[in-house]
Amino acid sequence: MTRSHSSAPPDNELILILDFGSQYGQLIARRVREQQVYCQVVRHDLPIERIQELKPKGLILSGGPASVYEESAPKCDPRLFQLDIPILGICYGMHLASQLLGAKVQPATRREFGRAYCHIEQGEGLFDGLSDRIEVWMSHGDQVEDIHDDFVPLATTETCPFAALRHQEGPVYGVQFHPEVAHTPQGGQILRNFLRQICGCRGLWKVESFIERTVENLQEQIGDQRVICGLSGGVDSSVAAALLIKAVGPKVAC
Repeated sequence: MTRSHSSAPPDNELILILDFGSQYGQLIARRVREQQVYCQVVRHDLPIERIQELKPKGLILSGGPASVYEESAPKCDPRLFQLDIPILGICYGMHLASQLLGAKVQPATRREFGRAYCHIEQGEGLFDGLSDRIEVWMSHGDQVEDIHDDFVPLATTETCPFAALRHQEGPVYGVQFHPEVAHTPQGGQILRNFLRQICGCRGLWKVESFIERTVENLQEQIGDQRVICGLSGGVDSSVAAALLIKAVGPKVAC
């Protein structure tokens, strides 16, 4: 489920996660927020004009079940790669970014699902502070097979020659594995490197501050009126109800 496209918090450190149907989309968001950076999950085809309005510090392209070479595969606006905004593609997101920038994606000779070991060829930037060999979690049937001189390989596995790469010209990175899952033990450090070193985020956001701002905004919007909250018992409506009660108390009828 994608979220609303509200404005960035006062510290102006916003990461947008473009959702291509990944089962891990919300988990990526959680991992970003654990680094004290605010993020929003948005639809994959969010207009580039809206992205420019939001002024994100970086973009993350999620994984997804499709293959980029399929006619019906979800795509983002290719102009994203001309904005000079740091981009990290994860699995399908890496395939899409690579394809749109001229590389070739095709079915792998051997599907990978589960634990794999990456050999890091370039440690600075995305893999700064990590060892030369890291454990990662793979889940893919396609992979980048042919790159041109515009790409730099960053990591390999036994069966995947481009387990991670970056573009020579723009700040575009891709990883074939899933840094957001617990099965990639150093995935948090990889995401931290992207957010801090590549996007320039300072990590000023805290969920407590977000709650405070939300409560203040609700109090201002509601004033002396009463509120009816449709409460299904699911996570979204339960959180909405809790925030409303914190903001205006007995004025809420759930």
